[in-house]
Amino acid sequence: MGTAFFDATDKQETRSLDGDAVSPRSDAAIVGLRRAAMLQALAAAIWIPQAGLLAISVGRIADGGGLHDVLWPAFGILLLGLARSCFDVAGGRLAFHVARAELSRRRQAAVAALSLSSPIDRGRPASGKAASVIGEQAELIVPYLARFQPARLKASLVPLVILAFVLPVSWIAALVLLFAAPLIPIFMALIGWRAQAASEKQLVATGGLNGFLLDRLRGLATIRALGAVDATALRLRREAESLRLRTMAVLKIAFLSSAVLELFAALGVAMIAVYVGFSLLGEIRFGTWAGRLDLTEGLFILLLAPAFFEPLRELSAVWHDRAAGEAALKALDALAAGGLPIRGSAEAATAAGTEAPAIRLENLAFRYGSDEPLIYDGFNLDIAAGEHLAFLGASGSGKSTLLSLMAGLAPCTGGRIVIGGVELADETAANLRDGMAWIGQKPHIFAGTITGNIALGRPGVLRGDVTDALDAARLGKAAEAYGGRSLGEGGIGLSGGEALRLAIARAACNPHLRIILADEPTAHLDAATAAEVTESLLSLARGRTLIVATHDPRLAARMQRSIRIDADIMIREAAE
Repeated sequence: MGTAFFDATDKQETRSLDGDAVSPRSDAAIVGLRRAAMLQALAAAIWIPQAGLLAISVGRIADGGGLHDVLWPAFGILLLGLARSCFDVAGGRLAFHVARAELSRRRQAAVAALSLSSPIDRGRPASGKAASVIGEQAELIVPYLARFQPARLKASLVPLVILAFVLPVSWIAALVLLFAAPLIPIFMALIGWRAQAASEKQLVATGGLNGFLLDRLRGLATIRALGAVDATALRLRREAESLRLRTMAVLKIAFLSSAVLELFAALGVAMIAVYVGFSLLGEIRFGTWAGRLDLTEGLFILLLAPAFFEPLRELSAVWHDRAAGEAALKALDALAAGGLPIRGSAEAATAAGTEAPAIRLENLAFRYGSDEPLIYDGFNLDIAAGEHLAFLGASGSGKSTLLSLMAGLAPCTGGRIVIGGVELADETAANLRDGMAWIGQKPHIFAGTITGNIALGRPGVLRGDVTDALDAARLGKAAEAYGGRSLGEGGIGLSGGEALRLAIARAACNPHLRIILADEPTAHLDAATAAEVTESLLSLARGRTLIVATHDPRLAARMQRSIRIDADIMIREAAE
């Protein structure tokens, strides 16, 4: 956009992050993870022929065989081991790359949704919490997709394959494995429900603490001025202690799930070992389909018993990744779901005209959410071309919301807005907004020079245009004093009046400027500074449509018309 709509307020920030259902993964991610899991499952299944060759080799040695009897089995074990390593590495790398690609896709969706969300959206997440979810918590998705998803497929396939090879040798050994295996996922599922709930609470606490820190850092000067440093430190200590307790609760559940798995896996392997041992000693003469176990068969079963539980052990090791990953996915998808969108987010396709337009609001209706009451209902207003109009009213009466709707920063619930004969819609909003400027009470100022903050890298803005804008905003002396030095992030180094005049200079650099929307431009300024800002604003508004939302009666008195808006949206006009 050619105008300074990034100044359009950070006022409304969310209080909570609603947990939506985790959205499905992309087709590419599903296919990629399935291939990775199959490669890793194949690598695990290769141990079965390796165990068979190893058992045969030991059996031949026990029967008095020589080196030539075990040479080819040993060579086969080596080749299978190399193939197993290659498949395992390939599956792990593929799963990691697929997980990173899926994370990038979801991050882009969340960032895009945030960039298109309206600044007046009450459900918009706080910047600190959103940054925590996108930058920090989202990384938990990678181990969840890259480790847990393949481990889950391995745990469902490999034990069945091993069981199919054990069953023809000994039905009792297969029965022991069959009864021991289901106990592990049952107890892991019971523990997993608690783990996921604890992970969600821990991630919410992390995001809340980040948001708290960012908010307090932004207001550090105010905190010190009010003598609230100690109170803030105590609050921070309580929040950090709460996060510590939630983190330890998650770790405790993770250790518990691992202990449960190790217990049942150890019991299963021990029962197999006892059965094989007593069978080889001749104490147990049942459990096979014919005859008794020999050394080769017994060793084969013993070698496969730990491998039977190995995929389940891996699943237990990454069970915490599942809980944390699904909680992170839910938080990231909640950001991607978005809320109130900005209308017409695309760049302007054609240049706006130069004539000051008339604005008409017809049966306008608006609510912040589907479950919230209407802020406006059947609101009508005509603003003449080039008119200077002030909205007066108490805080919360909807003055700023009305300006935001005119700017297309949120869609109307009902009715329509017509600007210069063109209805404000998704298709026309970008072009209409190209001829607007928003001047808020706290303009955003980037870390950079004053001239850079005015030009903003917009094509067609020349050095002479910036100089003229500085003069029009009466900011020339400040620009000369700073020269080429950079301002601090957020305008550190400028006074409140200078920051507002910088926003006016930004607007003056827009060659298509036709409409100026000013939201409390003189708030929190002393009388002299407010008068200077008012003069600069009125100078910029000559020949243009100016709409101001203000509490300042002196600024309202300089407008051609003022309209008072009360909490019940009763409109009273007072023409001057």
